[in-house]
Amino acid sequence: MKLFWKRFLRCGAAGWLWECTWSGIWSFFQKDYLLTCRTSLWMFPIYGLACLVCPIYSCIKKRCVLFRGFVYAIVIFIGEYLTGSILKRHSVCPWSYDHAKLNINGIIRLDYLPAWMVAGLMFERIVLKTGCESPSCPQEDGKEK
Repeated sequence: MKLFWKRFLRCGAAGWLWECTWSGIWSFFQKDYLLTCRTSLWMFPIYGLACLVCPIYSCIKKRCVLFRGFVYAIVIFIGEYLTGSILKRHSVCPWSYDHAKLNINGIIRLDYLPAWMVAGLMFERIVLKTGCESPSCPQEDGKEK
């Protein structure tokens, strides 16, 4: 359990840092030369959930990096949609993609797929640095030994 919280805190902090960097860079293109970044306290636990990469990784670790990135992006989309829906229901969702062409209910942007693939692989590196002693994938357990 202690390892879970260590991973959770690392992923939450990394996600916050990446979001600040991303939104700060975006500010430059909006002619905000203070490079103001924007995030929310709600985002820390959402990014923290990336620590769940470990059990997913145990099932896909032998696959190529593009496949793993794609799987992580799909999981991130699902997590973003679920958490965004809950927060939106309570009028506290810190993001809105209503303006984007490829959005689903203003909660996720499909054109962010490449960015979420990279983010997922970065979270994988963070989680693996703490050791991923997750049990093997259920499919592997069914094999005769």
